[in-house]
Amino acid sequence: MPRPPLAAVALAAILAISAAWWALALWPLEPTAPEWLLRTREICFGSTHSGLPHAGGWLLLIGEPIGLIGFLVVVWGQELRADLRRIRAHTAGGFTMAVVAILVVSGLFASVRRVAAASGAGAEPFALNAALPERGAALAPALSLIDQSGQAVSLAQFSGRWVMVTFAFGHCEDICPVIVEHARRARADEGAADIPIFVVTLDPWRDTPDRLDFIANAWELHGEDRVLSGSVEIVNATLDRWRIARVRDENTGMIAHGSTIVLVDPQGREAWRVEGAPQRIREVIALARAETQPTPPR
Repeated sequence: MPRPPLAAVALAAILAISAAWWALALWPLEPTAPEWLLRTREICFGSTHSGLPHAGGWLLLIGEPIGLIGFLVVVWGQELRADLRRIRAHTAGGFTMAVVAILVVSGLFASVRRVAAASGAGAEPFALNAALPERGAALAPALSLIDQSGQAVSLAQFSGRWVMVTFAFGHCEDICPVIVEHARRARADEGAADIPIFVVTLDPWRDTPDRLDFIANAWELHGEDRVLSGSVEIVNATLDRWRIARVRDENTGMIAHGSTIVLVDPQGREAWRVEGAPQRIREVIALARAETQPTPPR
């Protein structure tokens, strides 16, 4: 009596589970999609503004099936090859394997198209063809927190100067360092070293004032740049005043969020609020510089 094709069954289970994970992460959702589904994507894959997973999510989607299949080949390599030969030897088995191969290729093709669409026209906050927000005139919300030197810092102390304010947290290893890097790079490209960057933590539970110096160094923030935190209540109240949407996973502490950057003018007004594409940040910094440059004499 032939042995059961356990290795082939295990391979089929890995492919089926992987397909389900990819569908959960990438299937296009309608605006009316249930909240639980959106939360699931944020928690499992860290879905970003474009609806695509962040770096950790891609690592899960790609690394998990590769790792499981690799483990299966190492442990059951001979059995797997024997099972596949036995299945291919039968007409129905060969047809099934061909259908599975077609489905895998079709799924990969659909995934590539989905990523391309979301990275292009679908990614509105980062699309350079999107209209630049109009110049704002409303006063920026109050901001007074503790910086990496343990000093109390308020936005009011920088009255008369442009300030760039953004939001991130230290345990974030994907989008947060990118947001800060984009802000730093855009500032350097526009020759605006005199504009300080304020990074308000999204995670006051872990980004306590005694850790801020480490975070500032990791993000290469120096001089007048500030990483800001405080008590959980005060930081969350600050984030709410600045209209910063975020969702915190109470089990892991990770936070799903956007890449908002606010440029505050010398009168303390919220001049521009943009998403963190370097080109868009450069545009608003250039506009800010143009406002402060003296008009050349005729």
